Amino acid sequence: MPTPTQTVPMTTSGSSSRVDVLDQLLHERHSCRAFLPDAVPDSTIERLLLLAQRTPSWCNTQPWKVVVTRGQGTDRMRRALTAADDEEPDLPFPEAYNGPYRDRRRAAARRLYQAVGVQWGDRAASAREAARNFELFDAPHLAVITTDTGLGTYGAVDCGLYVQTFLLAAQALELGAIPQAAIAARSRTVRQVLNLTDDRMVLCGISFGLPDPNNPGAAVHAERASLSDVVTYLD
Repeated sequence: MPTPTQTVPMTTSGSSSRVDVLDQLLHERHSCRAFLPDAVPDSTIERLLLLAQRTPSWCNTQPWKVVVTRGQGTDRMRRALTAADDEEPDLPFPEAYNGPYRDRRRAAARRLYQAVGVQWGDRAASAREAARNFELFDAPHLAVITTDTGLGTYGAVDCGLYVQTFLLAAQALELGAIPQAAIAARSRTVRQVLNLTDDRMVLCGISFGLPDPNNPGAAVHAERASLSDVVTYLD
């Protein structure tokens, strides 16, 4: 398997196979935490959204609704999020991270902090880094993902699939993107800015734009567990 920064070798015909293309996108995709201020062209955003719209869903319900911020809309959202305190998320966050989930979470944090120069254990610096979620990591756009409250858990699961398709489509379009549960931690503020109705549940945000090539926060990859850690077979 290639590393996250390697490309997949081309076949003798001069083009990658379909599975190689998917493999490359999955290996290259990562959470980008530093963006250039340049707006993404509307035509590219529309292409991104059309690709994400191909996401499968339970009984084809397609429960997601998406609000994409641009220009002053992004600035307004950024100001509101940074001024707010944490609120009750519409979908409860995990009560605790134990065992391998805690270990993987810490490993990802260590890799990020090392890249951006935060000393492990420096709580003030790590808090400042976490607060950058609400600054949208300086991204020019935020996609807010909501689901219908009446569809419950399965609506949220379908929206998780939508987020994955969105992220792969962004990677294919050479955009940086980062899914952010932190946005849901200030769901009341998001509701006010976007004038959302009560039947919509705020799940997450996705900041996206052109990655900043000079910022190490734009290129941090998290490790993945081995198959032996997550897969069993029944013969």
